[in-house]
Amino acid sequence: MNYDDVLKKARENLRGSCRVCPVCNGYACAGEVPGMGGKGTGDSFKENFNALNRYKLNMRVIHDAKNPDTSVELFGKKMDIPVLAAPVSGTTLNMGGKFTEEEYISWIIGGCLDGGIYPIVGDTAVDSFLITNLQKLKEYGGRGIAVIKPWENENVIGKIKIAEKAGVFAVGMDIDAAGLITLAIHGKPVGPKTIDEIEEIVKSTELPFILKGIMTADEAELAVRAGVSAIVVSNHGGRVLDQTPGVADVLPDIAKAVKGRVTILADGGIRSGVDVLKMLALGADAVLIGRPFVTASFGGQRDGVKLYVENLKSELKSAMVLTGCKSVKDIDSRILYNR
Repeated sequence: MNYDDVLKKARENLRGSCRVCPVCNGYACAGEVPGMGGKGTGDSFKENFNALNRYKLNMRVIHDAKNPDTSVELFGKKMDIPVLAAPVSGTTLNMGGKFTEEEYISWIIGGCLDGGIYPIVGDTAVDSFLITNLQKLKEYGGRGIAVIKPWENENVIGKIKIAEKAGVFAVGMDIDAAGLITLAIHGKPVGPKTIDEIEEIVKSTELPFILKGIMTADEAELAVRAGVSAIVVSNHGGRVLDQTPGVADVLPDIAKAVKGRVTILADGGIRSGVDVLKMLALGADAVLIGRPFVTASFGGQRDGVKLYVENLKSELKSAMVLTGCKSVKDIDSRILYNR
């Protein structure tokens, strides 16, 4: 199996819910929520891709970075590359319905672990999906992270307890899901949170807690005050609010504000190992990737996911060689070209 075969099969199996475009940039699927697109004009999704693409790299080849170390440690776990599979759920509502949630998440979990990274399983409007995802993760020794939607606190804390029993090594909440159309369709009560509400959730668990959905430096500061272990700079893939900037454009200011005080993850428009390198140079400690893992799983199942991860590893290592980075900790803004 090569990756072109995976993409061809994914186009068939996604049944039009995703066109599997040559470049996954949000143009063909603009406004398709439910589905795989971005909300409204789709500009928030498009800008995630375009903002990252505007950054270019300084090529350097006079150095001794001949065999870079791409590995990192995150939440006490060693990973081959600084990449996590983002929580994406809803095979029937968003992905054409050919495969079940259990089939899909099994391929994601297995393929990620085969590739030396970890998956994040998500929550959705259908309560049974989280249970299914956690049951499947438990079969793999709980080697992953669970992220819960911003329900009422009692519900969030209850779901965290279920995740703990599955053996996960970190939990979180995607506060950027506040106002998500697919949840509103099902009449599910989600919304923003106060600092006190976030603190209550953080204190309900001994596990590292991740707050996903930070897009401004001031809210990054508030997240730190609330006691979270990590933030994810994310606009939910452009699926919740039209006309936001791209993640790559807001990341540097957020990193300047809170770098070193909290783990910074970035999620938005990342497609390749070169994109991973750029996000690290802009201030992230690691990244989340969403839609490409859907494509990989629908086109090649577990093997497709592993193949995508292996491609990321190869691309990242090559880009590190050609920018003079011996290890992930050596990646910084000096590798970015400034006009």
